[in-house]
Formats: sequence, structure tokens, C-alpha cells
Amino acid sequence: MRICAVWHLAALVVLAALMAMAGTALSSEIANLYSSIDSADVTLEGDVAGMALRLDLINEGRLLTTRNLALDGAGTWVIRWPAFHAEKGSYDVCAGLWKNGTAVSSKCYNFYYGGVEPIRFDVRDFRADSRGMHLAISARDPTVVDIYYMLIDGNKAVYVTREQVIPITGSYAQPITKDYAWKQILENGREYAGRVNIVELNHNQTRSFMNSFLAVDDAMITETYQDETGASATVMGNSRVPFEGSLRFILSQNGSILNTTEKKTPVLLTGDDETVEITWNKTLEPGVYLLRTVLLGQSGSVMDLEENVVEAKPLVRSSSADTAKNADFPATAAAFALLTIVLLRRRR
Repeated sequence: MRICAVWHLAALVVLAALMAMAGTALSSEIANLYSSIDSADVTLEGDVAGMALRLDLINEGRLLTTRNLALDGAGTWVIRWPAFHAEKGSYDVCAGLWKNGTAVSSKCYNFYYGGVEPIRFDVRDFRADSRGMHLAISARDPTVVDIYYMLIDGNKAVYVTREQVIPITGSYAQPITKDYAWKQILENGREYAGRVNIVELNHNQTRSFMNSFLAVDDAMITETYQDETGASATVMGNSRVPFEGSLRFILSQNGSILNTTEKKTPVLLTGDDETVEITWNKTLEPGVYLLRTVLLGQSGSVMDLEENVVEAKPLVRSSSADTAKNADFPATAAAFALLTIVLLRRRR
């Protein structure tokens, strides 16, 4: 009986170990794969840090190219296929997740390049920049799509969001526009990429677009004001890179600079606006002046500028005689009114 119990216990331990191994294998897997002739994206789930991802592009059984990525964790990973003369035909992309030389998970995706197929929607324009992604979509017949927006840093999507069941009813002549603003703060001078996957579920059509961009700070002057006492300018941020610049107010007359004042702007992101105000050393003498308002970036480069004319008018000063007359008028009027009342009473 003891031997039987030991064997049963050993069997349970082995079964538990196998279940644990199976759970580990299932927790690290390729959840989704998509590819075109230009690029591919793979979504990985589980504890994949330290593993390797291999992507093979295959045409008619011939291996065309391979991409290998060292993984630091789960998420969506993106690669670009090298440019080559692609022939019309069927292509396969196979992704393999490897750990210590052992395949943990695999998935393949098939697509046809160069074929003629009915397109339910058409992307007329796509652009990614420091603000976000901008696309224009048209459709011959009404349809609905899901859109996946991705911000890519290196080979990994640092953020993926999905907009579901979007109706596309615009004609080819009048496409609808979609704008997606980045949620993340971008690093100035760093290269990113924006990628969009548009999925039409009813007919199983997916189209992807991607372009790289250099993140740069940006802002613009939206409004200015100036008079004899000072000036102000409103600045609006136009990038997800924090703008840390300054405004320079240059006042001149007849080609001679009379006053230069520089003041830092608040830190601005896309859509943020702030007003910066300054005052002259003293009220300007009567005359016509030129005010040049310059918006400078952190490096000192000119981001925007505006020129305006300041017309300082002479101040209207009243003379002492006029002041005395104005001061005497109420008293004279009061005396005359009192005298009139007295005369009327006497007549009665």
C-alpha cells in the first residue's frame, strides 16, 4: 500500500509539474500577427522578457528575409521589411517565440501582394508627426472599421489604443478625416514612428500605414497687443514635446532700437496657451514706433514672429485757466440760482 501511495504521490507531482509547464507555455505566446509587404507587427503576451522573436518572410516556399528581436517584455513589436522588388503572389510571415533555443509559441499570417481585390475603404492621406496621427479615409459604399493607433519607439509600440466601430460614409471625392493626438510627452530630438492598422471586419480587410518622424518642440504666436505703456503676446503650444522658449520684444523708431525685453514663456504642450506681458521703462513719447515680437525656441532659433506699429498719441492736458474756469462755474451757477429765488419771492 505504501509503494502504491508513493507512486500515486509521484504521479501527482509529475502532473503538477506538467501543468505548471503548460501554464508557463500558455502565459508566453504570440497573441496576434499582421504583415504587409512593407512591415509587420506582433503582439506578445505573458512573461517574454529575455526571449527572442524571429520573423520570416516567405514567398512560394522561399525564405526571403528574417528579422530577429531581443525582447524586454510583452507588448506590440514592429519591424520593417527591407525594400526589394516584390513579385505578385502569395506571401507568408511566420513568427516564432524562442527561449533558450526552444520554440515557445508560433503563428503564421498569409497575404497576397499585387492582386486585384475589391477595396471597402481607401486611405487617401496619412501622416504622423510630433502632435499625433492624421488620416483621411474614403469609401465607395458605407462600412465600419476599427482603427489601431500605435506610437513606436525603436521596434516597440510604447502605446496602442483602439477606436471601434467607426462609420466610413464619405465618398471618394469627400473623405472623412481622423486625428489622433499622442497621450505621451515626447522627447525632443528623438525619432519615433506612428503606425495605424485599419481593420474592416465584415470583409476581413486590414490596411496598415507607418512613417517615422523626429519629435521637435513647436509653438506659435496667436495674438499680440501693444500701446504706449507696454505689450503682450499669447503663445500656443503645437507639439507633444514640451516647449520651453522665450519672447523677445524689440521696440524701434526710425531704425534705432529703443528697447529690447526678453521674457521666458511658460512650458507649453499642444493646445496650451499663455499670455506674456511686459511694460516699457516709461510711457512712450508721441510718435510712431515699430514693435517686433519674436518667439524663440530653447536653442535660440526663431519659431515665429510678428511685427506691429505702435502709435503713441499726445496726451491732452488742460490749462490752469481752464481748470479755474471749470472750478468757478459750479459756484457761479449756484449764486445765480439763489439770486433768482430771492427776486421771485420779493415780487410776491
